[in-house]
Amino acid sequence: MQNIQEVYNFVRKCPAYFIATYDDKAGQARVRPFTTFHIFEGKLYIQTGKKKSVSMQIVNNPKVEISAMYGTETWIRIDAVLIEDTRLEAQQSMLDAFPILEKMYAAGDGNTQVFYLKNVTATIYSFAGEPKIYEF
Repeated sequence: MQNIQEVYNFVRKCPAYFIATYDDKAGQARVRPFTTFHIFEGKLYIQTGKKKSVSMQIVNNPKVEISAMYGTETWIRIDAVLIEDTRLEAQQSMLDAFPILEKMYAAGDGNTQVFYLKNVTATIYSFAGEPKIYEF
């Protein structure tokens, strides 16, 4: 759990993180900013809407890479597989952690979608030292 907490703490101190997915229709990677990064039941979660293209891209290919930078000298790269959690409890936990989402989403609305990260390799890099690698 300590590894998960350290990765979570790093990402949450960044203004945003970027998630890369693969768009089968266009035959290329797509990258976009996210802010929803949450721990629920000992797992890292992200959130999106089922109506968004990112949702369809994740469903078609759940392998993603997440990247975020803190300041100008430290950044993280996270390789993971995203697994959808359809439980209302998981959706509500995310909405509780990010109240601004409640303007657009509600648990069980058919659009709210949460994924947890599985098979994670997270590497924190710095110009000042050796990378720190976390696997869980």
